[in-house]
Amino acid sequence: MPRPTAAQLVYGSCTVIFSTLAMLLLSQTSSGLGIAVVALAALGLGLLVALTVPMPKAGAQSAGTSASPGSTGRSRAQERRETVSAGVEPGQGPTSAT
Repeated sequence: MPRPTAAQLVYGSCTVIFSTLAMLLLSQTSSGLGIAVVALAALGLGLLVALTVPMPKAGAQSAGTSASPGSTGRSRAQERRETVSAGVEPGQGPTSAT
């Protein structure tokens, strides 16, 4: 299960706080049961908002973590092609007659 991002935590927390205040002020309830219902509704709304915040792309995250510290962002396939093409020049291989 992926961990929540900072944006999800912030959006969810702000939603819980502001929706609780708004519902308590609008309902003007003073009973314990009313406050509990408002608190549960705010928690549910905060959870819903936190889960609907877009997650970062998995491809972007894995590409950023798999890159070596000295790489310039090129893919491994590009690095291999450059290495192979730089290794042997045409006409200088082991089969060339000199």
